[in-house]
Amino acid sequence: MIEACKLLNEAWSPKFVIIVAQKNHHTKFFQSGSPNNIPPGTIIDNKVCHPRNNDFYLCAHAGMIGTTRPTHYHVLLDEVGFSPDELQELVHNLSYVYQRSTTAISIVAPVSYAHLAATQVGQWMKFEDASETSSSHGGLTNAGPVTVPQLPRLQENVASSMFFC
Repeated sequence: MIEACKLLNEAWSPKFVIIVAQKNHHTKFFQSGSPNNIPPGTIIDNKVCHPRNNDFYLCAHAGMIGTTRPTHYHVLLDEVGFSPDELQELVHNLSYVYQRSTTAISIVAPVSYAHLAATQVGQWMKFEDASETSSSHGGLTNAGPVTVPQLPRLQENVASSMFFC
């Protein structure tokens, strides 16, 4: 991404914050002496987190009893210089800006939007196995490169805006 910015303008050097959101893990948190979930907005950043890496768990959403699972966030790069509290607050606030929900969602909105965009692109593209040993082709091989269909053209009123369906 940094190299792409340099290609656009050699003098442009934006600062990046790169955070990986891990939804699939086996960690759950419970309130001591209570059958209820931990409250929405709970952040765990010590005891069970890595002692030297910048990581934390955030349970941003409310769920049925025993069903909420926090998201584990790993901060890989922070050129801006956020304090841990500022970064955690930013991530928590991003859980509330998903336009399909009026409450917090379990993972930050940009990740949900990326998932929607990938799903939509997947509807337009087919990936074919060009392997000669593939059993799905019945032993036949593809001659030449796999063609990728063109995506549909956007209408002028949305061509220069960001939208998600």
